[in-house]
Amino acid sequence: MEIIRHEDGSLTVPVAPRRVARDDEDAAEATDTAADDAGDEAVALGEATMVLRPGEGGYVEALAEWDIQQNPDRGEAVSTVSGREQAMAVVHAVAEDPQHVAEAVDALDDPEAGAEALRHVLVGGTPSVQAFASEVAEAEGGDALAPHTATKVIGQVLAEIDSHTDESNTD
Repeated sequence: MEIIRHEDGSLTVPVAPRRVARDDEDAAEATDTAADDAGDEAVALGEATMVLRPGEGGYVEALAEWDIQQNPDRGEAVSTVSGREQAMAVVHAVAEDPQHVAEAVDALDDPEAGAEALRHVLVGGTPSVQAFASEVAEAEGGDALAPHTATKVIGQVLAEIDSHTDESNTD
């Protein structure tokens, strides 16, 4: 199952089914019942999902995985100086005015370099997002975004850049 990113920034992710310890007799009985009810126990267990919201444990990692899932052929994320500067500018602009993500992305000189820098931030996990948010505040002014807010904004920007890339590929 793929990770699904929702408009509000939340992610629906697959989860491994919970394991419950049982004695041998109960386990055999449960297996027989599950097989009778579902026909195939593995299918029923494979459908478990949960919703992660920015700031929750595992969200940054799931967002990075979602991004990789959007373009599995993309190589390892590499952050350049100009890409990082663009990433900071676009994150600041979107944080200031969340209704105009597309306009903020359109204003970038090199959206792909900015996207690569943001992917590089995500790969580093929560500490990397925290450090990036502080860097944005220092470079662009204002207070540092909370890590969960910065992560949500990064997800919005990456989704917008990917949608621009998808549109240009179909033209």
